Amino acid sequence: MSITVNIHEAKTNLSKLLKEIEAGKEIILAKAGKPIAKIVPLDYKSPRIPGLAKGEVGLEILDPLPDDELDAWNQ
Repeated sequence: MSITVNIHEAKTNLSKLLKEIEAGKEIILAKAGKPIAKIVPLDYKSPRIPGLAKGEVGLEILDPLPDDELDAWNQ
C-alpha cells in the first residue's frame, strides 16, 4: 500500500511519514500533483556477515594504480 503526499506535506510531517514507512507502507512524493519519487522501507532481513569475503581480496589492493587508470580519474 502506498501514500501520496506533496513535498510541503512531507517536510511538515516527516516523523509521521517515517512511522508509516516503518510499518511497511510506501510513500510517493509528488510535486504539483505529479509523482517524482518513492520512499520504501529497507529490508533488514539479511544481516551482515563479517568475514564473508575473507581471502578474496589480497594485498595487491594496496598496489599503486597503473598510469592509464590514474589518468582516467584525473580527467
